[in-house]
Amino acid sequence: METVMGEQCVLAGFGQAVIGPPGSGKTTYVRAMQAVLTAMGRKASIINLDPAGEEEPGAAVSLRELLGLEEVMSELHLGPNGALLYCMEYLQSNLDWLLSRLKSLHGTYLLFDCPGQVELYTHHPALPSILRRLGECGLRLCAVHLVDSHYCTDPAKFISVLCTSLSTMLHIELPHINVLSKMDLIEQYGRLAFNLDYYTDVMDLSYLVDHLTSDPFFRRHRRLHEKLAEVIEDYGLVTFTPLSIKDEQSLQKVLSTVDKASGFCYGDQQRSMGNLMSVAVGADFHFTSALAFQEKYVEQEKRTVEEETLDL
Repeated sequence: METVMGEQCVLAGFGQAVIGPPGSGKTTYVRAMQAVLTAMGRKASIINLDPAGEEEPGAAVSLRELLGLEEVMSELHLGPNGALLYCMEYLQSNLDWLLSRLKSLHGTYLLFDCPGQVELYTHHPALPSILRRLGECGLRLCAVHLVDSHYCTDPAKFISVLCTSLSTMLHIELPHINVLSKMDLIEQYGRLAFNLDYYTDVMDLSYLVDHLTSDPFFRRHRRLHEKLAEVIEDYGLVTFTPLSIKDEQSLQKVLSTVDKASGFCYGDQQRSMGNLMSVAVGADFHFTSALAFQEKYVEQEKRTVEEETLDL
């Protein structure tokens, strides 16, 4: 117990566990989010937990320092998927290595770049156990689940994405936001059947089922699609935040949503009045607007004090 309490003091802070299927843009997102945080004056570090990915030059900690995917495949004669699961199980059993590396990053906002194997987020216990242990050590994480926005152009794929997102939210057990990535490229995959709000807010899915069953191939399985849609709507948990990685305002909106979910705007000295008001009234204040509001408020208070002094 003393060790756990000691780790809580060392790892007390905030971060993001960036998860999602391969090709959803996790590494690109992590790099862009680090740049945004740095520009805002918030020190951020990348933690690369993907043993199969390329060596991240800017990562403060990399799982490849402990073991790599090629090494496991060669020595244990495993395929890529089996080797990746082994790496995560090995990290779970040797989590003290990761905790010792994170101790030197006290006070730093941590961005965990996780592997892209879907099994890790839907039913395999290793990654949720790792994230849960980090939470027990005082690190307040928010899961950021990236999904490629091109799935919106195909009703069948979008229903599949909704099911995967729901399963991930229930399995990971963290404050969670779902993000539609690569929004700047969505037009390359065709027109959407409905407005973007329909997909981000996950509105009445019966319209999507009707659109899907217009295809003779899926018409035979209409009842299955209706039941899947009912499950998603009954839980009422899945919504999406759109993201264009080249748009700084889009990144700031995602960060604002993450800060609300993780409680950063309540429990960190760097919180601003705009962030607190954003949570209180449900409005989305941009960080630049919040800072401008705070400066204007302080300046107004100074003028008021000066006027009262002159009157005296």
